Amino acid sequence: MSHIITEVDRSSPAARAGIRPGDRLARINGVSIIDFIDYQALTAQRRLTVQVLRDGAPVDFAIRKDEYAPLGLNFASPMMSGTRLCCNKCLFCFVDQLPGCARETMRVKDDDWRMSLMMGNYVTLTNVSDRELQRIIDRHCSPLYISVHCTDPDLRTHVLGTPRARRLMPQLKALSDGGIEFHCQCVLCPGINDGPALDRTIQELSALPGARSLALVPVGLTGHREGLTELRVYRPEEARAVLELSERWRERLLEERGTRFVFPSDEFYLQAGWPIPPDEAYEDYEQIDDGVGLLRLLDTEFRDAWEQLPEAMRRATPEGVKLAIACGRSAGDFIRQMLQDYPVAGANISVYALENTYFGPTVTVSGLITGGDLTRQMAGVDCEAIMVTTCMLRDDQVFLDDMTLDEAVRRLGRPVRPVGRRGEDLLNMILELSGSEIRVE
Repeated sequence: MSHIITEVDRSSPAARAGIRPGDRLARINGVSIIDFIDYQALTAQRRLTVQVLRDGAPVDFAIRKDEYAPLGLNFASPMMSGTRLCCNKCLFCFVDQLPGCARETMRVKDDDWRMSLMMGNYVTLTNVSDRELQRIIDRHCSPLYISVHCTDPDLRTHVLGTPRARRLMPQLKALSDGGIEFHCQCVLCPGINDGPALDRTIQELSALPGARSLALVPVGLTGHREGLTELRVYRPEEARAVLELSERWRERLLEERGTRFVFPSDEFYLQAGWPIPPDEAYEDYEQIDDGVGLLRLLDTEFRDAWEQLPEAMRRATPEGVKLAIACGRSAGDFIRQMLQDYPVAGANISVYALENTYFGPTVTVSGLITGGDLTRQMAGVDCEAIMVTTCMLRDDQVFLDDMTLDEAVRRLGRPVRPVGRRGEDLLNMILELSGSEIRVE
């Protein structure tokens, strides 16, 4: 295996040694390079023997550099190899529930542990061989993010739809014994992997030193499930049962391990009708990208930023610029209450919780609102500007239905301002749109 070098950084160790664009990287210190993980780990050393193929012939270069200093090679693909795809047939696979008009890139089922390390993506490990698992340990790839769903091997085989799912606990034990840490998640389905199955999952995971946390997320179901396994969303009493079970473990593990370990997502509290826990209940917010503590952190950060405002700015006023916040249904009441608790003078803000007609009404998170739903449901709203979360948009300012932000602005006839997910981002946007020159940090 070799990897074509597209560019060599000027004055880098590789350039000084004589490596050129067009050479093919083959080995470092005698080890074949599989991908960027190998490249990063092996080039961290001070002394390297780098073998490239030049016109098909091997050429070796002895290189000395500072420890961890970049070697200076660039490749056509950032990963130096293709994405590893999913081999599962999960009962609740979100990709299988996409509408027919969804873009093709959304239909790619990736399950690549390297993206787990680099991006925090959750992976199941079902496509990881024993040899590859050892490479994870050898390269000290930590922390990882692992979709567990349940630890009972028979049940996990059923949930993931592959016999490879049975190997999870030996894999996790090997990782833990090898010094690898990992965060876990369970996507829970009513009556399937909650109750006694969840109790077992928490018990077995919390016994592993390498397991740092476990997020509990309710199954997400769209309106496009024709021909798929019959599943349903959590009823309030069922969501409360999950929270009660997790709370028993949280209290016990806080005493035994010094961490609550189990962290139900915001959706569980909203579905149960329970208040979102206080800030300290989320510890370091290590599972926030899984929807765990997003609302509490927003509230905490918004309050802290709001308290920096002059006293005259921290009160409601009868008149002000009419602003709107468009979000998913699950977050609407919480954000509405937060703005009532921490008013901003000169801003008259209304919160609109939108129904998701693209995926279906059971999808209630803000990040999955499309441009079409935004423009249709906000068209008649009386406001000067509309604020939305940046989670609705790709980096190129395109919604999930391929509508651009510029097109949404054109259809609505007023500014649509994406806001970062930090509380101070929201407050600063409110201040800007209301004409204030004050900003907070």
